[in-house]
Amino acid sequence: QKFLCSNCNNILKKALQTLCGHRYCSACLTWILRNNKNAICQKCKEEDPNTLGEESLLAEERAFGDAAINKEISELRVHCVTLGCSWSGIMKDFEEHQSLCEYALIPCHTGCGHVVMRRKLADHLENGCVNNVTVCQQCQCSLASSQCQNPFQLVLIISSAFFFQQSQSTSSTSKDGCRFSEVGCAFRGSKEKIKEHEKSSVGAHLLLLLQHMRQLEGTLCSAAKAAQGFTPQPELTLENKLHVFENIVAVLNKEVESSNLEILAFRRQSELDQNIIRGLELKIAELHRCLTQKDAGLSSLHKSLLFSEQASYDGIFLWKITEVGRKLQDSVTGRTLGLYSPAFYTAKYGYKVCLRVYLNGDGTGKGTHMSLFFVVMKGDYDALLPWPFRHKVTFMLLDQNNREHIIDAFRPDLTSASFQRPVNDMNVASGCPMFLPLSKLQSPKHAYVKEDTLFLKCIIETN
Repeated sequence: QKFLCSNCNNILKKALQTLCGHRYCSACLTWILRNNKNAICQKCKEEDPNTLGEESLLAEERAFGDAAINKEISELRVHCVTLGCSWSGIMKDFEEHQSLCEYALIPCHTGCGHVVMRRKLADHLENGCVNNVTVCQQCQCSLASSQCQNPFQLVLIISSAFFFQQSQSTSSTSKDGCRFSEVGCAFRGSKEKIKEHEKSSVGAHLLLLLQHMRQLEGTLCSAAKAAQGFTPQPELTLENKLHVFENIVAVLNKEVESSNLEILAFRRQSELDQNIIRGLELKIAELHRCLTQKDAGLSSLHKSLLFSEQASYDGIFLWKITEVGRKLQDSVTGRTLGLYSPAFYTAKYGYKVCLRVYLNGDGTGKGTHMSLFFVVMKGDYDALLPWPFRHKVTFMLLDQNNREHIIDAFRPDLTSASFQRPVNDMNVASGCPMFLPLSKLQSPKHAYVKEDTLFLKCIIETN
């Protein structure tokens, strides 16, 4: 089912995958969008019309070529369904087979209106086609091929024409059809496609040509025997005809050999290109891995740098909090409960601590006061430090006009778990749940919040 188009339900041709995950033939999607600018994916409608979203809207710029599914389709095992044909192979070779299948029904190229098997086209042209006429080289009359009074001369003319076409490298090529359409090849396409087709189908063309010439020879020989007063001319003997055929075969053999050499060269170049591509892909993967590692390293260095810039090692820490209005609102709505400060130290190898503030209060101060707490964190040198933590802690909210700072202090409760040696990353916070009334925080008489910024200071006595 995955190989079928969501529109025509036939095998996908140049598959495109849409944002909703369904696949369309390139031509089908173009046709749908040409007739409906706001087309909705039909498969999405069928699966669940109640969940249609923006991704179900079809657009050429929102579809991408599905190279993986195209590759799978090209390697599918298929067989020709034309009655009488036993060909089987893979999908990517099927199109060429269609242009050569001897059992395929094709219209006569003379425009007579008949549809015949490709293998019987030569018989039709000789015996049944009313439009298949030629100018007799002896009498200059327009006659059916079988009616010409000099049939062997016609064989020589047709043979020479094919020999001339194959021996001239600059011979003209039809814009629409293969040069061998006269003997049953129905392939049509652009000049480039025709050129590729003729290079890859030399053997098939040779079989078509020989089959046509044998049928034509049999027909003309019969007509020659029936013609009264016909005397073969010495220069048109069977030996001369065979010589012409040998020339044709020789030219075609050279074409086959040349094509095989070109194919071999293309294959070698393709293998080299594939090796180069694989090497480049490996290099890209390695570079991507290195870049990922470097990005992780840079991120770690950036965090370390920020910590180094903000860290204090003397027990005195100044915390700048910006966007106070937004953060206070987040605290009121419950989106953000509390804010942690960067870590700082009582000494270079001392206790590791931080602050935690609840702008809308916590515990007994919730909704009425700003709460400020002290947190003891697990540090690298805890094994060398005395426990419990017993140093006096002083909090300050700075008035940015330097008039009236808010100051509060406490000494640790040595029995509290908050001041014992940390077992986890940080202990339970302890401090001042009613540090400052919210009405005073926003009072115009003071400058605790200025330009949406406030400053908190912590001083730890280390003596």
